[in-house]
Amino acid sequence: ASPPKPPVDIQTFAAIDLRAGVVRAARPHPNADRLLVVEVDIGENRPRTIVAGIASRFTPASLVGRQVVIVANLAPADLRGVTSEGMLLAAGGKQVVDLCAVDAPPGTVVR
Repeated sequence: ASPPKPPVDIQTFAAIDLRAGVVRAARPHPNADRLLVVEVDIGENRPRTIVAGIASRFTPASLVGRQVVIVANLAPADLRGVTSEGMLLAAGGKQVVDLCAVDAPPGTVVR
């Protein structure tokens, strides 16, 4: 296990918007073997597209219907040609062990 990172104050942590979500669809990334493109419902009018480096651990079909936790206020980023609108929280370092999840309706704030 890696050592903990330096402490952050409560205001820094409070700036992160964590939300419960449900994976509605997933597919391989068209330009990267290690990435999946995941559509996550967090209670908005359309699912969020999130590009995640989890293809070594999960197949697209195994993700559909899974509850997840995402960082909802991460700035959008272009990841090899696909815009990612958040980040899935996962356990593990270089090797993904599992996805973080809560049993809550899509959009519920996680704190």
